[in-house]
Amino acid sequence: MNDLYISNKEIQLSYADTDMMGVIYHANYLKWFELGRTQLIEDIGYHYLEMEEAGYYAPVYQLEVTYKKPIRYGDKPIVKTWVAGNNGLKTVYGYNIVNGQGEVCVEGTTTHIIVRKGDFKPVQFKKVFPEWFQKYEQIKKK
Repeated sequence: MNDLYISNKEIQLSYADTDMMGVIYHANYLKWFELGRTQLIEDIGYHYLEMEEAGYYAPVYQLEVTYKKPIRYGDKPIVKTWVAGNNGLKTVYGYNIVNGQGEVCVEGTTTHIIVRKGDFKPVQFKKVFPEWFQKYEQIKKK
């Protein structure tokens, strides 16, 4: 059974987020991916800070983004985030950023690995955070 969970995070725009063309500057979408990912993690009962306190980081390993339609100042974007893949070593988060009319403006993925703080050596997510890993297994896209 597919129990895909999609987290929603509304983004508050500021004029400083725009570029010379009056649209949201492209790099801001990457920050919004992070906000969406953090919201998803908190929605399911975990916190990234817990990972750091346990001696680990989850850096971005790969990033893919497609810009489909501009978001402009005054719009009400929402980041929709889900677990697109989770194999024990790499976790892939999927994102859609939609405008106030529900149109997909940006879509993408980020792939993360878990590394030890001290030496940045990769570790298996399912071994160091087994409950968190299992929760992702329950909610990921199948």
